[in-house]
Amino acid sequence: MLKLKKELIDYDPEDVSKPLSRNILLIGQIGAGKSSFFNSVSSIFRGKITSKACTGSFEHSLTTVFRKYAITEHKSGETLKLRLCDTRGLEEDSSVDPQDIVYILDGHVPDRYQFNPTSAMTPDSLGFIQNPKLGDVIHCVAFVVDGSTVDVMSQKILKQIKALQTRIIKKSIPQVVFLTKIDKVCPKVDEDVKHVFYSEAVRNTVDKLAEVMGLPRGHILPIKNYENETDLDSDMDLLILKALKQTINFADDYIEEQLEKKNTNDE
Repeated sequence: MLKLKKELIDYDPEDVSKPLSRNILLIGQIGAGKSSFFNSVSSIFRGKITSKACTGSFEHSLTTVFRKYAITEHKSGETLKLRLCDTRGLEEDSSVDPQDIVYILDGHVPDRYQFNPTSAMTPDSLGFIQNPKLGDVIHCVAFVVDGSTVDVMSQKILKQIKALQTRIIKKSIPQVVFLTKIDKVCPKVDEDVKHVFYSEAVRNTVDKLAEVMGLPRGHILPIKNYENETDLDSDMDLLILKALKQTINFADDYIEEQLEKKNTNDE
């Protein structure tokens, strides 16, 4: 786990003269654990449990502002070359405007932009980034799904996810799924998170979700966020860091492809 953590701290891509931070967009139903994932990652690198992003079980999304969260390693003060981007959660009775997500994917939305549920963003909106660069766009999308709800996911939520996937696929942006709350999927994992590697219940949930989302099994990444814990746990850290590393690898692939495309067009 410490080796993986160091790899992420030392991660310094050499794709351009000024390395780009990898922008990872978190999308998920309210309560699935989007903000908790950021808090968990932040906790690991700060060496203590933290709660910068608001979390909790509420009827409506706590996130109304688009955020690009930076991660800082507390000992060295180094800022990791990644940003976890958070926006409002998916709700059954209040769908996210797909155009808002497209603007985020394309890098038009600045950090801390306040979305208005009654008024969609337009190119004339205050702060709209007219000419986004490669460092502004989203490099990988991570859907955050509560593992205990896979069998009962509503058609309304699934329809929203599929609509967003269609737009993401058109832009060739890679996708992963952070499968959260795996302790509620398997009692043995609840007792000891290391059982995730041997749990048939978790494996079956991964298979179901891969089929529903139309993604390879290797893109479904089981994790357990910090929620009720007061101290860090190395086994929970390992799952989160493995998921983060895999996501960054996919983001690297996307950036490499975009740079190759740009070089080809410049020739």
